[in-house]
Amino acid sequence: MSTQNTPDSRARIAIVTGGSRGIGRNTVLSLARRGVDSIFTYRSNRAEAEHVVAAAAEAGRRAVALPLDTGDSASFDRFVGEVRQALTSLDAQRFDYLVNNAGTSLHNAFAETTEDELDTLYRIHFKGVFFLTQKLLPLIADGGRIVNISSGLTRVSMPGVTAYASMKGAIEVLTRVLAKELGPRGIGVNTVAPGAIATDFSGGMVRDNPEVNKRVAEMTALGRAGEPDDVGPMIAALLSDDNRWVNAQRIEVSGGMMV
Repeated sequence: MSTQNTPDSRARIAIVTGGSRGIGRNTVLSLARRGVDSIFTYRSNRAEAEHVVAAAAEAGRRAVALPLDTGDSASFDRFVGEVRQALTSLDAQRFDYLVNNAGTSLHNAFAETTEDELDTLYRIHFKGVFFLTQKLLPLIADGGRIVNISSGLTRVSMPGVTAYASMKGAIEVLTRVLAKELGPRGIGVNTVAPGAIATDFSGGMVRDNPEVNKRVAEMTALGRAGEPDDVGPMIAALLSDDNRWVNAQRIEVSGGMMV
């Protein structure tokens, strides 16, 4: 298995937002198994984050957990300072990969969605991704890679997800434009769009509700709901040099939902 080291043997480093649980956690650990160290964020559960740090150590890699509310752009300057300190602890000045994964869900009819609900989604899913990426640009190495997490809901239309799907659609446009703007630095930017995954997202709806899980399985070509381990390794592989020529793409990871 490739260690993804640079010619000077410096280990690669990733920043993963929302890395303490679900797809983010799996991404951190999948990267660790590929020889990549991580700086990852968590919202409030420090104990949960420490479990991820320990699991990365078991895989032979280092991970640093930092608190961050990705919906609070006023905190980003402080966070960047903490990232600089974390990089020093990892014997580095730059990081190589950014995975914008942190997010929340909203299930509400269009006619009933409030301005506050829409603003919250905007701050977390678009404004936060936009400005956190902007703030981190001076620290990402030339030739690095960025993955923005979207959703299968930008391809299929379902009631109750208008606001959420719209924000993810904006992220997909942002990805394509960023790929163009950052191309001169050799930085690739792609979108990964998971389908329905059995995590605690949306209150554990797919994971914990047997009826929902069964419906998802019935509409998926591979006959089951997705698991975090279906997505994290794919993101880790996409960040590797093996996929260096994949750029400005939306890649759905859904087992063939609603095809």
